[in-house]
Amino acid sequence: MQKGKLLIIDDEDRLRKLLSRIMQLEGYEVAEAATAKEGLKKLEQDTFDVILSDVKLPDMNGIELTQKIKEGWPATEVIVITAYGTISDGVTAIKNGAFDYITKGDDNDKIVPLVSKAMDKAYLQRRVLELENKLSSRFGFERIIGTSAAITEAVDLARKVAVTDTTVLLLGETGTGKEVFAEAIHQASSRKTKAFVAVNCSAFTKELLESELFGYKAGAFTNALKDKKGLFEEASGGTIFLDEIGELDLDLQAKLLRVLESQQFIKIGDTRPTQVNVRIITATNRDLLAETTKGTFRLDIYYRLSVFQITLPPLSERKKDIKLLAAFFVQYFAAKVKKPVSQLSQTFIEKLETYNWPGNIRELKNSIERAMILADENGLNESLLPINLQEQILSNLPDQPQSFNLDSIEKLHIQRVLNHTKGNRTETARLLNIGIATLYRKLKEYGLD
Repeated sequence: MQKGKLLIIDDEDRLRKLLSRIMQLEGYEVAEAATAKEGLKKLEQDTFDVILSDVKLPDMNGIELTQKIKEGWPATEVIVITAYGTISDGVTAIKNGAFDYITKGDDNDKIVPLVSKAMDKAYLQRRVLELENKLSSRFGFERIIGTSAAITEAVDLARKVAVTDTTVLLLGETGTGKEVFAEAIHQASSRKTKAFVAVNCSAFTKELLESELFGYKAGAFTNALKDKKGLFEEASGGTIFLDEIGELDLDLQAKLLRVLESQQFIKIGDTRPTQVNVRIITATNRDLLAETTKGTFRLDIYYRLSVFQITLPPLSERKKDIKLLAAFFVQYFAAKVKKPVSQLSQTFIEKLETYNWPGNIRELKNSIERAMILADENGLNESLLPINLQEQILSNLPDQPQSFNLDSIEKLHIQRVLNHTKGNRTETARLLNIGIATLYRKLKEYGLD
């Protein structure tokens, strides 16, 4: 089994072929190049884990080549070999990113284990890059589904602010995906390799939230038996997301203001400040400016939090995205409930698009999950939707047909009876006093199937 891919760059044919043969016997896949230009071309055409490069090449110094390789292919490790090693050359090679620097007189004993160690490091680096890419696709902007103008504008704003360290305030109704946006901003920032910590400020009492956010010293209160790190410390170097920030107590708002201004806070029971380096993203469904006039939210902290605001649109304002979101959730829950992916009929989509979705994306997700659990081999139909959703859809139907054409009146009547029977077509045919085959023909004719 091959253990990795190795590129040997050396203008001495005999030595290059000897090294190549030795490494092939060790199980490596080996390529050769006689010049730096040839080596760089091979790197552009293929992926190599480790490169063995001579210092003295016809067209470039091997130490300069190392720098070029690390700039273009950072996950690839470079071992520099030379006939005349000097300490200064070795130091420069390491500074330029070389894994190691050895003289040709030592290579017989050292080269094989050295290449093995470099391969291990290269493998770990590639795994880290793969995991980072997976993490980015799982929690990045790719996770935000939709092509409507409203969501596209919000994503564009989030992408622009992500590369900065600016504090962000996410506004929008409950269920619009504020935490998803916060994670995406974090993943697109320079802090993505550090922690992302999410806190719902409405889920704790004032006292408990203070100890969770800022931590405490041993003996600060009863049962404080040892020092506790707060979530701000846990998030240091990364991002902390404070959801439902409008629920934060005034005293805690004052402590948060200090973090915003100086990146410092004092733990419960401590006398010295704790220093952190954290980006703060907050979210709320409240009108914080209105809350400041009531005295429930500090004006100074409002201005610090709202440096960059992004308003997430409700689902009712992005109806064209409902089909995409529904298809995504069907795929997701098909795997979760171990059922084949159901086809979304046009009628089912129309029902979803008719509803106002007061619970936004969260409500749509829950409705699709319920439908997938109840679905049989006939796929998803409107009868699988929650009762409250069906009732609102029914109430949203016009009292009068949009024209006095007989077909329009018949279509509206069939639709109302279908809603009354919760999609039961046999019962619908019975109530309409027509045959089931006739009903199916009319459903297809009116686009209700």
